[in-house]
Amino acid sequence: MSAEVAALRLQVARQVAHWQAAVTALADLENFASASAWANLEHQLGVAVRAHLRRSARRLHRAAGVLAAELAAAESPTELERVRRLVVRFRAMFLRVELAFDFYGDCVNSRTTPRLGALLRACDFLARSAMEQVLEPLGHPAPPVLTYVDKGLGASILRAGLRLWDRDSFSVAAAVKITRHNLSRPTAILHEAGHQAAFTLDWNGELADALRRELRPVAPGVADAWAGWASEIAGDAFAFAHAGYAAVAALHDVVAGEPDRVWMVPYGDPHPPAYLRVLLGAAMATRCYGSGPWNDLGQAWVAAHPVRTAPADVREFHVRSAALVPRIAEVCLYRPMRAFGDRPLVACVDPLRVRPDALACLARDAGTALFRSPYWVEREALRLLALSGYRAATEPARAAEITAQFEEWMIRLGGPVEAAA
Repeated sequence: MSAEVAALRLQVARQVAHWQAAVTALADLENFASASAWANLEHQLGVAVRAHLRRSARRLHRAAGVLAAELAAAESPTELERVRRLVVRFRAMFLRVELAFDFYGDCVNSRTTPRLGALLRACDFLARSAMEQVLEPLGHPAPPVLTYVDKGLGASILRAGLRLWDRDSFSVAAAVKITRHNLSRPTAILHEAGHQAAFTLDWNGELADALRRELRPVAPGVADAWAGWASEIAGDAFAFAHAGYAAVAALHDVVAGEPDRVWMVPYGDPHPPAYLRVLLGAAMATRCYGSGPWNDLGQAWVAAHPVRTAPADVREFHVRSAALVPRIAEVCLYRPMRAFGDRPLVACVDPLRVRPDALACLARDAGTALFRSPYWVEREALRLLALSGYRAATEPARAAEITAQFEEWMIRLGGPVEAAA
């Protein structure tokens, strides 16, 4: 072997050895989240996530073995150069897989304490229960849910079944971000669960078509805009059906702090302008419940943001849209959809179960056991979320008491679990 070939082989061999070692380190999941954080996952969820990541690591390990075999067989400068190019391709593949490990590791590692672990397991349960109520009667299993805490104002979701960064695998769980400030009233997880359900049932496209048909005869430009926002409207309707006014008030409190987005949204953003989104939530409550605190919320919102202050180029659009919001609420909640077996959303999830007087009746009948009995906490978890959120929205003077009670029953709901091996 010439000195030139030996020198080239040494450089390539070092790179192959480096990436083989990197794959070995990647396969150790405690390099991404602590053992205690992994132990804070519910058993089925932990098994699913760990198995997914280990499959990805095994694919990388096999690819690294191919690299080593190619290097062992290479003799000429041309063959060694080919191996070097394969190393470059492998490095790109490794980095894509690593993104998934980092993402899931960050999600799991947010469960840093037993208390936070219990709260997030409860959030897992709530989001999955909301999906099960709609998906399972229609023959679709609800995916595992992995909730995690992060900074910011809004929640988000990495849907189960979505192709991941490595381009070869799919997300095995719906990973839902909960913002730290909203952990004491996490109705936003129901909105994100709605995204997963809408994706599974192909509801978004059907809702967009229904909005176009409903609105085009009276306002063609308005119809196309609302159809483009169908995916976010679906999420809002799903959350409202499960949590009632609690979801509307929580949404209001998030978007109320974004004055630059009251009237406008960035190009391509699927969210409606905040002005219209709040009015739609209030209209859903009015359609289902009649008069109530949502009317005060809507009136205060309009008073804080008079439409005359909207930019001139969108002012007329908001005037026309606001007049049509009750019809949009009707389509979202009461229009039969193929996605729901030719039934409306309210036939799958009855928002009357979280009407204020129904929640008051639940609290009266169950008494103190409602928040303390494992039977009630698990059986009525979604309605407890609606009740806690309603009280937080309408009794701000009792905020500390309501938050403490919320944490108490959430920690019971997400109590100790058998960790995944």
